[in-house]
Amino acid sequence: MPFAVRVHATGGPEALVYEDVPVADPSPGEVLLRQRAIGVNFIDVYHRNGLYKLESLPAIIGSEGAGDVIAVGPGVSRFKVGDRAAYAGSIGGYAEVRAVRAERLVKLPDGIDYDTAAAMLLQGMTVRYLLRETYRVGPETTMLLHAAAGGVGLIACQWAHALGATIIGTVSSDEKAELAMENGCTYTINTKRDDFVSGVREYTNGNGCDVVYDSVGKDTFPQSLDCLKPRGLWVSFGNSSGPVPPFPLTALKGSLFATRPTLLAYTATPRDLEDNAAELFQMVLSKQIRITINHRYPLSRAADAHRDLEARRTTGSIILIP
Repeated sequence: MPFAVRVHATGGPEALVYEDVPVADPSPGEVLLRQRAIGVNFIDVYHRNGLYKLESLPAIIGSEGAGDVIAVGPGVSRFKVGDRAAYAGSIGGYAEVRAVRAERLVKLPDGIDYDTAAAMLLQGMTVRYLLRETYRVGPETTMLLHAAAGGVGLIACQWAHALGATIIGTVSSDEKAELAMENGCTYTINTKRDDFVSGVREYTNGNGCDVVYDSVGKDTFPQSLDCLKPRGLWVSFGNSSGPVPPFPLTALKGSLFATRPTLLAYTATPRDLEDNAAELFQMVLSKQIRITINHRYPLSRAADAHRDLEARRTTGSIILIP
């Protein structure tokens, strides 16, 4: 019987239980995937601790992985046994074997291995919609990117650099500042030592940024709004420090815009998913983006991965190996 990591009651990393879990044959429209690598993302923490409510318990968390198709359900024509495939946004990933809706899977091109796919698909497609759709970044763009040395951050630095943007990145250490700069960040601000609002004003000569990409949440709000130009856009796409508290619309002074995008909204149809993934794969295969996997854990040590992620002891992407 294959193993999986389940949450029986929401809580800290100790809530992750490694155990035997039976796997049924794939239902109509599903594919059974033997996973080779599993991505770890902050949304997994939110599911584990109850910030994002799970449909029922016990539950297998994890929203990203890559592996081999070992069975297909009735009605599936896009995949066959032996295909290499990956997914992002389908909860149930912390498992050796799992079923996935075929419409939520993408085929892996030659040149993309399992580890890279599991480390990049959710984070990379997030970066793609943030930079290409939520706000269309270009050479004229000045942006503030919080957590610039994280998994999303390093991909975003490289992609925004390729687009010609000026990138101001926040980090929590000098080592992370160096890493962000190596990946294309223009300027960095160590928030353990310096005030990022003052830093943004200095770097922009008081003009502010066109867009702020904020995955931190509580600890960077409402200061992120003070970093924007009039009519600038604040993009809140995560809450690693806790959720943003309710705020009045009058906080959006200067005719600011605010949005809370999600990957599922930007990949809602199979065509959207394929287009998003295809552009990401092209950026990686052309070596404009390098995926940095600095942390690998056995699936049985998922709790350790969560502890390190929450303690900000990680940089780049994190994967679990079944």
